[in-house]
Amino acid sequence: MRGPRLQDVAERAGVSMKTVSNVVRDYAHVSPQMRERVQRAIDELGYRPNMTARRLATGRTGFIALGVADVAIPYFAELAHVASQRAQAFDYRVMLEETDATIEGERALIASSEAGLIDGMLFQPSRMSSAEIARHRSQIPIVLLGETPAPLTMDRVMIDNVQAAREITEHLIRLGRKRIAFVGHEADALSDTSKQRILGYQEALTAAGLPVDPRMLVATASIAAFDTAEAVRAALAGGWDVDAIVCRDDLAALGTLRALHERGIRVPEDVAVTGWDDTRLSAVTFPSLTTVSPDLDALFTRAMTLLLERIHGFDGAGRHEVVPHRIVVRESAPAPQD
Repeated sequence: MRGPRLQDVAERAGVSMKTVSNVVRDYAHVSPQMRERVQRAIDELGYRPNMTARRLATGRTGFIALGVADVAIPYFAELAHVASQRAQAFDYRVMLEETDATIEGERALIASSEAGLIDGMLFQPSRMSSAEIARHRSQIPIVLLGETPAPLTMDRVMIDNVQAAREITEHLIRLGRKRIAFVGHEADALSDTSKQRILGYQEALTAAGLPVDPRMLVATASIAAFDTAEAVRAALAGGWDVDAIVCRDDLAALGTLRALHERGIRVPEDVAVTGWDDTRLSAVTFPSLTTVSPDLDALFTRAMTLLLERIHGFDGAGRHEVVPHRIVVRESAPAPQD
């Protein structure tokens, strides 16, 4: 016995098949009353969308994948939220894929066998090299996100991490801070993200005539607030003398604030602290966190636009584009006094 069809739902709800399709695809411009009416019919009939039939009829499924390392990391959680919300304007929905920040997970994702379920993919790699990404051809269009170098044949969208790190460090210099540390990079092998942020930090120090001291770099065992707190505790116990800290991300800043508080070090009076990503946590820490804020709306919108061009047949060289960022100034490193 066949299952209920789109036509059956339309007849039960007393609407057109197009209206049912708009509700199934979560199209934004459907009234709440109409959506409830159609959903009731869907629930009563037990209708499930047939993605294979949709692909045969339109050439597309209406789904894209978003591949990230770990959705438990606040930045990726917020990126996933923005993608889910903004994709509707493109008449698409998002399937979230996690790689666990492993080379095996990333290889499996980019060589995905899910081509029948999605039309394209937005992918933020952290382990695969540009050359390896280029070698792993996929059946579906892919747009890369983030700082990892991209092949010349693939599109990539990112913020300028070097410039942003330079700006956040310059902000601390304008506050009169002279012993500025960098906290939260990987201990064993620097990611491209960390390399770029450390470079911008170093450029700002050099331009201001401040010393560039490797002892001011504090690595952590993992990208986690707990491990950052442990690393900062150890540095302080070893006589670390700083008056400002650039943290690789907001999680590192959370751990740093904790370790400083435990030692009775005041923020920002004794040590100014900055984060990165402007996650929702940054506005409610104590003190609230000065941080780099990437424009996630612009990041997703531009990446999605490039992806749709690929889905619709564009086969030119890769477009590598930069979207805006800004420095959000809060209590942990306030604006300099005139």
